[in-house]
Amino acid sequence: MFSTIKRTIPLAMVAAAGIIAAPVSADPYNVHYKDKTITIVIPYGPGGTYDKYGQTFARHLGRQIPGEPTVIVQHMPGAGGAKAMNYTYNVMQKRGYNMVVPLDNVVINQLLRPAKMRYESDKFTWIGSSNQTNIVLVVRSDSGVTDIKSWAGKNLIGATSGKASNGYLAPRLIMATLGYEGKIVTGYKGSSRSIMAIEQGEAQMAAFNWLAWASKVPHWFKGDKPFARAIIQIGHFRDPDLSGVPMLSDLIDVKYKKVVAFMGSSGPLGRGLALPPGVPKELVPGLRKSYTAMNEDAKFAAELKKRRLRLMPTDGATVQQIVERAMRETTPEVVEQLRTLIFGGSS
Repeated sequence: MFSTIKRTIPLAMVAAAGIIAAPVSADPYNVHYKDKTITIVIPYGPGGTYDKYGQTFARHLGRQIPGEPTVIVQHMPGAGGAKAMNYTYNVMQKRGYNMVVPLDNVVINQLLRPAKMRYESDKFTWIGSSNQTNIVLVVRSDSGVTDIKSWAGKNLIGATSGKASNGYLAPRLIMATLGYEGKIVTGYKGSSRSIMAIEQGEAQMAAFNWLAWASKVPHWFKGDKPFARAIIQIGHFRDPDLSGVPMLSDLIDVKYKKVVAFMGSSGPLGRGLALPPGVPKELVPGLRKSYTAMNEDAKFAAELKKRRLRLMPTDGATVQQIVERAMRETTPEVVEQLRTLIFGGSS
């Protein structure tokens, strides 16, 4: 019989021979953000709902990300928010440390004004959203307009940031489809400045999401003789806070139905975060999971409530699908009709 001989093999030789398996590499998301800083770009100036949501994201998102990175904000107003979107798509670093609070009308802008919108909406990586809201047009009561029908025969002056903002697109669409008259003055840096222009008498109307109105100037709408009134809204559903305010889609001729539905597509995109194209794909599932965890966090919800902001969350994959579907299903005919109604055929 052969005897069994035991030999001791040096550990270094075993390792060199590959007998000991190398440790499985860690999930890159779990180490990517340790001791790092995330910058959130806000496409308008301070004080608006984009800013308020962005500031709140900055206070809470880092706690949900492994390594608990520092999160800061950077304001980049200009061209109705288009400056920040173009920057995000074409210039922003793509390592996952930079993101944007995207325009809710990002798809509408791209299809309506492709020469000025140097991005492709479906190429952004959407992380998630924390609100959904309609566009609501508000008018000073002393203008003589107390509801949408009383606008007839009057020429109102509106205020907004730029031609890429819903504050320009929505009033122009309302006037074109209902046959009313008005002028929209651009150049105000965000909804706060536009609302201030109404309060100071520089303008009589503006159109923003209802959250902007309800969080900034809720006192305008109280009492028997309110300072201003919400007279019409655009979206896929009637806002629960505005049950008595008509939807534009209910008042227009059938030939405008598709363009108004297209305009209403901005509502579900809400207030959230997006990454530029080219960010490492292995980071995306983790960032979406962290964003969802933030939406579900009681401290985040409490701060939104304190700031008079609503929480109506949508996960990143769903927002991505909404954007991709809007890009895929909107026909050139609908886009051209809307462009003609708003810009007179040019962009």
